[in-house]
Amino acid sequence: MEKYVIKGGNRLHGEVEISGAKNAALAILAAAVMSDETVTIENVPDVRDTRVVLEAIKDIGAIVEKVDKHTFKINGSTIFSTTVNYEYIKKIRASYYLLGALLGKRGNAQVALPGGCNIGSRPIDQHMKGLRIMGATVEIEHGMICAEAEKLVGGHIYMDVVTVGATINIMLAACLAEGRTTIENAAKEPHVVDVANFLNCMGADIKGAGTDVIRIKGVEKLHGTTYSIIPDQIEAGTFMIAAAATAGDVLIKNVIPKHLEAISAKLIEVGCQIEEYDEAVRVIGKEKLVHTNIKTLPYPGFPTDMQPQATVLLARCEGTSIVTESIWENRFKYVGELSRMGCDITVEGNTAIITGVDRFMGTELVAPDLRAGAALVIAGLVAEGTTYIDDIKYIERGYEDFDAKMRGLGAQIIKAECEKDIRQFEIHAVNE
Repeated sequence: MEKYVIKGGNRLHGEVEISGAKNAALAILAAAVMSDETVTIENVPDVRDTRVVLEAIKDIGAIVEKVDKHTFKINGSTIFSTTVNYEYIKKIRASYYLLGALLGKRGNAQVALPGGCNIGSRPIDQHMKGLRIMGATVEIEHGMICAEAEKLVGGHIYMDVVTVGATINIMLAACLAEGRTTIENAAKEPHVVDVANFLNCMGADIKGAGTDVIRIKGVEKLHGTTYSIIPDQIEAGTFMIAAAATAGDVLIKNVIPKHLEAISAKLIEVGCQIEEYDEAVRVIGKEKLVHTNIKTLPYPGFPTDMQPQATVLLARCEGTSIVTESIWENRFKYVGELSRMGCDITVEGNTAIITGVDRFMGTELVAPDLRAGAALVIAGLVAEGTTYIDDIKYIERGYEDFDAKMRGLGAQIIKAECEKDIRQFEIHAVNE
């Protein structure tokens, strides 16, 4: 029955260290099996999704050695199966990265269809299209994506929509394909660049990552390397918004400020003060914030993964704000939970109209997905009284030690495992 219990009203202050990027880590861990030499990956976030991928690649025979909490050595020379049907892998979206990795390495792969948070349909048509252009046959059979190629040959692939997953998956397969591959209308997100940099460290020949045209020259094999994953842009943004929403003062460390520019810009618009350093960002919130409008877009636009958190912030800004979601069609499912806290939000199609309110009221909530769950935590920090959040398994998919990091900034929050934990917290919160 694990749940977060939060006593709102404290301003966040202090310093917080950001973990490695979950979205980069999932692809990099999958890509590591492409080498028959040992690959050392550092700054791996200790979250549920990365643990699932590590177990899945162990399940097909790869050697996985845990050096410490955030460092792993992986060797793909011992892989005995290209069928990835590990029980938990179908629950996460990143399962499909093993398709490109194993197809490139062994010429065939059977991977469970991806799951993840229910924020909208996750079509894999662009993945399939790209792999077919390179000569693979790709079919969906009995809940598995099955791909096979006698020989992968580079080709010219135009993505009909900007998609991070397909860009990375095609990049993985193309590394070991014969000849040259060009991906046009490629995703430009920081974790796409990070995966390309990792592959290049293993001997791949990838140019243009971070632009909308990526060019890949296939190589015969990939070698071992040591690589450190970039900081998590979305975790950093979540703490930035938590600082702003609570009128706090927080230094967010181990970040790449350029990756956060879209978030910083919106915080400045609503009235926060932002200070940028080489590897840190300081957010100084204000008691009174003003409304603004947000539209989610592919990078370098405002990230869809920050939309729920931003909506919570706008719900305590003066005036009326509009949030337009252009990436996922089901991303406003959490709005009903915020309404129960007293927020004034109306959803019309892919748009939320938000009228700021003077206060949120603590209540019992359910996290519908990863980022919405984080947003509900922020709402709980702002609310009067106590907030209880169920289904925190979603939040733990992508945030490492989330409650502990919040406590380090002065938040009153615990992860309760039983009624006794809740009663003790409530008594302690009343006495403070």
